[in-house]
Amino acid sequence: MQAFHSDNFSLTLPPGHTFPASKYRMLRDQLPGVAGPWRVQEAQAATEGELALAHTPDYIEAVLQGHLTAAQQREIGFPWSPMMAERSRRSVGATIAAARAALQEGVAANLAGGTHHACADRGSGYCVFNDVAVTARLMQAEWHRSHRQLLRVLVIDLDVHQGNGTASIFRDDTTVFTLSLHGAKNFPFRKEPSDLDVELPDGCTDEPYLQALDTALEQVWARLAATPPGLVFYLAGADPHEGDRLGRLKLTTAGMRERDRRVLEALRARRLPVALSMAGGYGRELQTTVDVQLNTLREAASSWQLWQRWQAETQSSP
Repeated sequence: MQAFHSDNFSLTLPPGHTFPASKYRMLRDQLPGVAGPWRVQEAQAATEGELALAHTPDYIEAVLQGHLTAAQQREIGFPWSPMMAERSRRSVGATIAAARAALQEGVAANLAGGTHHACADRGSGYCVFNDVAVTARLMQAEWHRSHRQLLRVLVIDLDVHQGNGTASIFRDDTTVFTLSLHGAKNFPFRKEPSDLDVELPDGCTDEPYLQALDTALEQVWARLAATPPGLVFYLAGADPHEGDRLGRLKLTTAGMRERDRRVLEALRARRLPVALSMAGGYGRELQTTVDVQLNTLREAASSWQLWQRWQAETQSSP
C-alpha cells in the first residue's frame, strides 16, 4: 500500500504550542511495525496552478511569498516561514499522490493532511491549504482528460472538528458531496453547512457515535444512489478519541478502530477507491494519537490487500 509523507519539512513553533508537529515523524517511523507491504514516499510539492484550483491567487501568493498579515498568521495558528510554506505545499502534494494511487489500487494514504479548515481565501485552525479540495478538483480534471467522464467525489470527514473550509469551497458544487461528523460545540464555532452534517454532544461514546456514523452513511448512499462517486476522501481524525486534549468526545481505541473498519468496509463493498488523510489528533500523550492512527493504517492496509485480491480475480476472469 502506498503512503506519502511531508514530515521532512518541519515547523518553527514557540514553546508550549498546541500543534503536535512531531506526531508525523513518529507515525512514519512506527509504520514499518504495521502489518502489510508499505511503499512510503516523500511527497512532491503541489504547484501554484494546482493550488489555484481551490484557492485565490492573492492568498496563494501571500503564503508562498511570505506576505501573510499578523492577523492571517494568528488565524492559521502558525508563524510564517519558508519551511511552513513548503510543508503546506507538500502536504497537499501528498494527498494528490494518494488520490492518484487510490484510483489505481483502491486505497492509499497521506500520513498527514486533512486540512479542512482552510477556505479559498484564508487559512484557519492549523490549516494553510485545503488538501482535499485541491486534490478533488485536480482528480476531476485529470479523470475527464483521460476518460472523458465526470468524476464525482465524496468527502467523509470524521475529524472531531467540522470541515468548514471544505464545505465552503464546495458549497455550490453538486459534483462533490461533503459529510462531516463532528462535535457540536467544538471548533469552528461558526460552521459552514456541509451536504450532510451530524453534530455530536460532548462526551459521546462508542455506541452512539457508531450508530450516528451508520445512519449518516445510509443517508449518503441513499442520496447518491443516482449519482455515485468515483473517488472518496476519508479524513480519519484521531481527535474523537477519549485521550485527546481538544476533542471532547469519549471514543475508546477499540471504538476508533471500529469506526475505520466500518467506513473502509462500506467503501470496499461499493468498489469506491479511497484516499485517506490522518487529519487531527492532539493526544494528552502523543503516542496515544499515533497508536490510533496506526490502527487506522492497519485497517487501510487490510482493505488494500482485499482490493488487490479482487482486482487480481477480475483480471484473471475470462
